[in-house]
Amino acid sequence: MILSLNQWAAIACVIGMSLGQVLFKVSAVSINESGSIFAPRTFLILASTFCVYAVVSVGWVWVLRKSQLGEVFPFYSLAYILVPLASYHLFNERFSNGYMLGVMLIIGGLLLCGRG
Repeated sequence: MILSLNQWAAIACVIGMSLGQVLFKVSAVSINESGSIFAPRTFLILASTFCVYAVVSVGWVWVLRKSQLGEVFPFYSLAYILVPLASYHLFNERFSNGYMLGVMLIIGGLLLCGRG
């Protein structure tokens, strides 16, 4: 399966969105630790998160200008794999066997979408 430039760009956007979700979690942890959204470290993390989302949103609009939504939107499901994978490694979160089965089904669905 050879991906187009637009599909690669969509994947990059999904990676950026996933990074944003992880940064939101880091922000939440920082708020819990500092007790304030305006603590310098917390504010910097949260501001960085908003910047990541702004850049990724502009990228996603660019992708949609060049692609059909049905062509690139299936890649969005990668976020359902990337975010929990990052939370497993960064925050020691654990997932059930049912969740892992769901991830395998998502991967299978992406492979089926790519064949079409």
